Amino acid sequence: MMSTEQLDCGSGVRLERAVRCTMSDGVTLVSDHYYPPAPGPYPTLLMRQPYGRDIASTVVYAHPVWFAAHGYNVVIQDVRGRGDSEGEFYPFRSEGADGAETIRWLRTRSESNGCVGMYGFSYQGLTQLLAAAEQPEGLVCIAPAQTACDLYHGWFYRQGALRLASSLGWGLQMLKADARRLKLRAASDGLEKAWADLRSQSLVTPYGLHPQLQHEGLPSYVHDWFTHDLPGPYWSALDVSESLKRIRVPALHISGWFDTFLSGSVAGFLAMTEHADYQYLVAGPWVHIPWGELAGEQNLGPEALLDTDSLLLRWFNHWLKGSGEFDYEPRIRHFALGANRWFDAETFPAETLSLYLHSGGRADSRKGNGWLSTAAPNVVEPRDIFVYDPETPVYAPGGPAALSGPFNQAQLEMGNNLLVYTGAPLVSPLHIFGSPKLTIYCVTSAAYADFTGKLVRVRPSGQADFVCIGIARSSYLFRGAGYQADTMQCWQIELEPTSCVFAAGDAIRLEVAGSAFPLYDRNPSSAMPPRLADSWNWQRSTQMLLHDAEHPSRLELPVVND
Repeated sequence: MMSTEQLDCGSGVRLERAVRCTMSDGVTLVSDHYYPPAPGPYPTLLMRQPYGRDIASTVVYAHPVWFAAHGYNVVIQDVRGRGDSEGEFYPFRSEGADGAETIRWLRTRSESNGCVGMYGFSYQGLTQLLAAAEQPEGLVCIAPAQTACDLYHGWFYRQGALRLASSLGWGLQMLKADARRLKLRAASDGLEKAWADLRSQSLVTPYGLHPQLQHEGLPSYVHDWFTHDLPGPYWSALDVSESLKRIRVPALHISGWFDTFLSGSVAGFLAMTEHADYQYLVAGPWVHIPWGELAGEQNLGPEALLDTDSLLLRWFNHWLKGSGEFDYEPRIRHFALGANRWFDAETFPAETLSLYLHSGGRADSRKGNGWLSTAAPNVVEPRDIFVYDPETPVYAPGGPAALSGPFNQAQLEMGNNLLVYTGAPLVSPLHIFGSPKLTIYCVTSAAYADFTGKLVRVRPSGQADFVCIGIARSSYLFRGAGYQADTMQCWQIELEPTSCVFAAGDAIRLEVAGSAFPLYDRNPSSAMPPRLADSWNWQRSTQMLLHDAEHPSRLELPVVND
């Protein structure tokens, strides 16, 4: 099966380029194959990706030569319609069937011992889940990192709000390659110009009519992401949200506390543990790219430099070679911010700590009088009021560039367009692990509104480190019952998961706002869909938050009893 024309990669590893495999519909997919130094057969590691197989996700993984030198055939395949592979690229649509067919083909090759594992992050993570749902014989284990099993909830939207910066940015990146492949020079030039000023693209309104999405001949998938702004058949046809129970193989899930797809990755792990054995989670303090000790403005210490390649090698050795190297690994290994070290767990904690919102009616900004307490309100407290203006939205952590990491929120909290509630300094450490939940009772002057909740760790110096965030949109949260202006409603907002140790002397802070732009798209406060809204459709809205005995607005924190 192997070509005689192979490149020597050193250490005895050989590379066979551009190996062709024809799918059942006649489309040919192309892959590069790396072979171990000694004659086989060996188990095979497969990565399927849309970015050029020679890259092989080496921005976060060791080069395939390294894995091959440790006794694996390594196959990096261009997915349909990308690189040298034939066919039309529409994200996710063909990855299940193509992945399963590729695995069946790999098992027929002479260098294969019939056992296959898959690895990769982001898009390459979902190609694993989609292939595994097809239950191909010979797929023994997978290692999906920083991905999502549910595209709507875990990749593109969060309780109705579009993840604007990441969705638009990734869409422009994908369309650039499509334009070159289709030889659309005008489209390519326009997309390259937008890419050179990527941080400004979220400011283009209406974003659904972004000029670089309008070129004739470009695929429609970015438009499709924006127009399908509620969960439904469009999304479930592309992901494994409705076929998750078909995935039975062991999986090593890798997540980052500041990754775009954090909630989707952890949700996938939790869902799969309900029906599949041998599910493991490693959650580090990482952004999407790269994985290391530097996040935002901070150095999180040497333990954050986890050797994920060696971890993967031990994982594959265990399942594909029977080494037993994962016999004593904890089901969950999580890096705690603040403590800057790793903890082990078998499950997420069930115990919660409720902190109730209080104020004298002036919780606007950290100069105000909002506070958090374990005591529920038992008297009438004045409402807190702020004005949401889509023309000057509250920025996300990382500011107008929506950068990821534990950025200092102190300056942002000076504005009166958000509410700030701060607890008293802690007398002993508190470890939060899981997804905080925010319940707030609110009245808005517009029938279209968003609320965000942001958990912050306040150090004795006054530095306010971002920990995690959540958002909800009225058109999503109340889509069954409807939502009306000037009517009190109970908003329930789940924040993204985290692990964070608040030290003695630290304080817990909650920010409540009407936006987190451009991490999420802004609500125009009007009937115009956000993707079609610009300054002609924007309206200001007055938001009132209640916290009294009948309306106990609160933050529930999952806590670890060490």
